[in-house]
Amino acid sequence: MQLILISGLSGSGKSVALKMLEDLGYFCIDNLPAALLPQTAKLLADEGYNQMAISVDIRGAVSLPALPACMAELRDRGVDVRLLFLESKTDTLVKRFSETRRRHPLSVSNPALTVTESILLERELLADLIELGHRVDTSELAANGLRAWVRQFVALDHSRLTLIFQSFGFKHGIPLDADFVFDVRCLPNPHYDPLLRPLTGKDEPVARFLAAEPAVGRMADDIERFVANWLPVFDRDNRPYLTVGIGCTGGQHRSVYLAELLTRQFSRLRQVLVRHREAPHED
Repeated sequence: MQLILISGLSGSGKSVALKMLEDLGYFCIDNLPAALLPQTAKLLADEGYNQMAISVDIRGAVSLPALPACMAELRDRGVDVRLLFLESKTDTLVKRFSETRRRHPLSVSNPALTVTESILLERELLADLIELGHRVDTSELAANGLRAWVRQFVALDHSRLTLIFQSFGFKHGIPLDADFVFDVRCLPNPHYDPLLRPLTGKDEPVARFLAAEPAVGRMADDIERFVANWLPVFDRDNRPYLTVGIGCTGGQHRSVYLAELLTRQFSRLRQVLVRHREAPHED
């Protein structure tokens, strides 16, 4: 049996993720108190369901502290439990609540709280859950991109550490989910070539341009050496995911090229994903 738990900040895309899992054939439940997870999983298993996705978040705040113990109990029973934790920057969440005109769940019971205060309080209440699963920053991520990342998450072998190379643009902010961040803005920029400007680092003309620059090769070698030296430490710490952010100015050319290059190099021996936050997403 496989159980995927969806948690994270209100407005960060949990509904999109749950709907994607439903489309993939999972039996989905939204807003289940954490304390009911073991009993619910057993009931569904008895009914013949072997793929379930359940949203557990601040709406069930009273039982959230029980979530780690419930996950451990389910794993002891042989259930493949995975947690996907979604979050976004505070200003992004405020904008989303303003656009949808929805109230934050915490302000329902405490109307005196502003949206910003509710988000900051929720972030504090959920802080202990972040390390329990796979953390994804959806601040600059379109719905199609999140759906694609959910599909990736489902397909992973969760018995092994997953190494993730994520490109991004510094002008859009540093990803919240990055464990390491490398700044490659010092490298030659294809943006200044009018023919290369509309392309991305995945396109052959941009790749040829960057591959011909010695500094790009040195940067790639340095990042590869650093990550390779530290990966065994994360293995020993039983970390399920390690996200390496690679940022250039706009997140279209240099960071994308290096993320793709490093993914190819590490995929010979590791389970590796590549994600591009700013570059167009393939759905």
